[in-house]
Amino acid sequence: MFVRRFAALFAVIALLAATAPARAQTYPARSVTVIIPFPAGGSADTLARLIGQYLTERLGQSFVVENKPGAGGNLGTDFVAKANSDGYTLLLTPSSIAIAPSLYAKLPFDPIKDFVPVTLIGSIPMVVVVNPDFPAKTIQELIALAKAKPGEITYASAGNGSTNHLAVELFKSMTGTDMLHIPYRGNPLAIVDVIAGRVPVFFDFVLTGLPHIREGKVRALAVTGLHRSPVLPDVPTVAESGVPNFEASTWFAVYAPAGTKPEIVAKLNTEILAVLAMPAIRERLAGLGVDLIAQGPDALAALTKSDLEKWGPIVKKAGVKLD
Repeated sequence: MFVRRFAALFAVIALLAATAPARAQTYPARSVTVIIPFPAGGSADTLARLIGQYLTERLGQSFVVENKPGAGGNLGTDFVAKANSDGYTLLLTPSSIAIAPSLYAKLPFDPIKDFVPVTLIGSIPMVVVVNPDFPAKTIQELIALAKAKPGEITYASAGNGSTNHLAVELFKSMTGTDMLHIPYRGNPLAIVDVIAGRVPVFFDFVLTGLPHIREGKVRALAVTGLHRSPVLPDVPTVAESGVPNFEASTWFAVYAPAGTKPEIVAKLNTEILAVLAMPAIRERLAGLGVDLIAQGPDALAALTKSDLEKWGPIVKKAGVKLD
């Protein structure tokens, strides 16, 4: 009797062990929510919807994009940090996740401890745009105007501590200028007032700024990357325009809550990289001004750590500190 019971127990254990990998292989078994910590229409939102469409087709489950803006991206980011680590809630965010610890005295999440890196997607430079009626037509003219009217020219950003806010702070520091910051809750809201002429200057992302530039709603002065953007070949870099070594771009990546199983992270990374390797996707991203990086968890972990170290001194020098 004992032998038969032991044999039956052993058979159950063996069955469970055999089916565990199979269960992992069934992921995802239901829809996956991808949280964007900024409003709809921004760069992260555009990337998430494009990639999510192909992930849905490949994996047979919906990848639903949900925008949770607020607190400079911290609201949505914290939501994912506290979500179940089952692979059904993901975060697609810009590099602001690695800037936040330098900005906020009390941050409800830790970018290293509370997240598992999944995939580094790519980077997007910014483009300095102005309202068409604004007198400056070059970076040097903008600098001259800002020096002639210190603190009078206003510039928009996606919010206090956002990457385009800090890009302008870096620009001000390197050019000895002073402009007045007007924060918004995301790029889409900021560009509306720039187009309307209420705020004349904006460091927008190439991805979101390009349509407005092509339609003549704003004028491009320069791009903030190390090289000219393929989608704006006639627009010089800020460095070319007389501010040597100036560079400010942002990267975009996917994270999962800490504790997410390695096999789920590996599957997500494999599938996202497969999507990014598709010729149609590569062409689409290039057309949006995205510099494709497409690297896995190790590269993303290293970049997150290096940016945490990079932005601290810049934020401190700019004197930006948020509650």
